[in-house]
Amino acid sequence: MYDVVTFGEAMLRLSPPNFQRLEQARSFDLYVGGAELNVAVGLSRLGMKSTWVSKLPKNGLGYLIRNRVQEAGVDCSHVVWSDKGRAGLYFVEFGSSPRASSVLYDRAYSAISMIQPGEVDWAKIFTGPKHFHVSGITPALSGSASEATVEALKAAKKAGCTVSYDLNYRKKLWTPLEAKKIQEPMMEMVDVLITTEEDTNVIFGIKEKDYEAVAEKLARTFKFKVVAITLREDLSVWRNNWTAIAYQDGKIYRDKKYEVEIVDRIGAGDAFTAGLLYGWLKLRDIEKGVQYGNAFAALKHTLPGDFNWSTLEEVENQLKGAGLRISR
Repeated sequence: MYDVVTFGEAMLRLSPPNFQRLEQARSFDLYVGGAELNVAVGLSRLGMKSTWVSKLPKNGLGYLIRNRVQEAGVDCSHVVWSDKGRAGLYFVEFGSSPRASSVLYDRAYSAISMIQPGEVDWAKIFTGPKHFHVSGITPALSGSASEATVEALKAAKKAGCTVSYDLNYRKKLWTPLEAKKIQEPMMEMVDVLITTEEDTNVIFGIKEKDYEAVAEKLARTFKFKVVAITLREDLSVWRNNWTAIAYQDGKIYRDKKYEVEIVDRIGAGDAFTAGLLYGWLKLRDIEKGVQYGNAFAALKHTLPGDFNWSTLEEVENQLKGAGLRISR
């Protein structure tokens, strides 16, 4: 049986090699990714059993996504297959200072955006798992996807699962007003919120003197058990500082700051979520969750694609102060 259930979209990611612009491209590097799927993969890499629920088109692209999910050790037996809709795409142009990297989405009419309440047997899925994870991207896809998200949240709580939610605001999917109207009622079913200070301000209008105060206000306002805020400092396109904090029961948990040389930053926040949940669910220690989450996210920056192929051993070596010499 699964430890964690996640629910959301997966897309095919296409990137021109060698820092090319899209208009220069003759070929693309292809990866599969999606916020909740990335979390499921991360948890699997850390040794937990995860299943990912979604809706995919019944064609070669849908099968490609399924194959990559299974390759990463994530169960996808609850995916809904559809004769309608398509696989969403997104294109990544990798920049270099002073040109930032950029993303172009082509996800309209995706199969998951057409999902309807009642299509997923949530009662069956939540027989056994401890935890459910979803992000703000899923309800932003369409009105019916929003209704399906609420249905999943209610089923998870009815089954006694804890719930984590990553705000993950995407301005290309909905406005701040829409995001607040849809998501605010969901927050009463959420135990762990993962966010950035920017998303919190955009959606809920919460802005305080520092990140710690933001986390505390969120916890007081919505009665969250845990609030985690990721913190990224852009030193250049390919060099960042990364860390995160968490708030629980009146206490702030901090961790070291990682200076990362970036191969690919996409999916780093999802890697943090996976590490945080590993610490909170498996080790029953939110302080270790922050530490594992930060180390796992730092390692994600070193790997191409959305998935984090790092191992639990590598994370724990980071926590012990792993060096940079070649491992032989």
